Amino acid sequence: MSEQLEPTIEALLFLSSDPVDAESLAQATGAELHEVVSALERLREHYEFERRGLVLRELGGGWALSTSAVAEEAARRLFAKPRTPPLTAAQAETLAIVAYLQPVSRPEIARIRGVNAESAASTLLERGWVEEDGRSQFGAVLYRTTDLFLRLFGLKSLDELPDIGAFDPSPEVEEELRERLLRAGEARAAQ
Repeated sequence: MSEQLEPTIEALLFLSSDPVDAESLAQATGAELHEVVSALERLREHYEFERRGLVLRELGGGWALSTSAVAEEAARRLFAKPRTPPLTAAQAETLAIVAYLQPVSRPEIARIRGVNAESAASTLLERGWVEEDGRSQFGAVLYRTTDLFLRLFGLKSLDELPDIGAFDPSPEVEEELRERLLRAGEARAAQ
């Protein structure tokens, strides 16, 4: 099986629409876990060395074949019609709040944003970027990001999110954020 392990893993990854963890690959191939991990590393190195149009990435707790960055512009032109509409500002804000504060409730999202988060959260749920994660002590549904979120943003885990401390907003954005946070704090104090 050792000669056929790399091509077999490559084929399984090609067939899978989702990242596949090393344990599942070991079970499917009948190989030992350490053999699969070694084969994955050799495959990754092969794609990098050959400068192919595909790369092997570790995403969302598993391994996946994906396109190389060199093909990005050509792919954009070929597939110019977006599969899903781009995020609105409200959806992007809501997604960022969930990503950094999860699990977080819809009322908490609304307090942070300063406006109702119902529509934005519903859209993110429909797209599969966030999911329910139990209930708060007050009975509100809690939300967290999904594995699809990790894959779409090219992250292995939430630990790879950009450091919020490195955020350096313009003075205008900083003032707007300060006002929103003050309003959210006042609303929380009034409860």
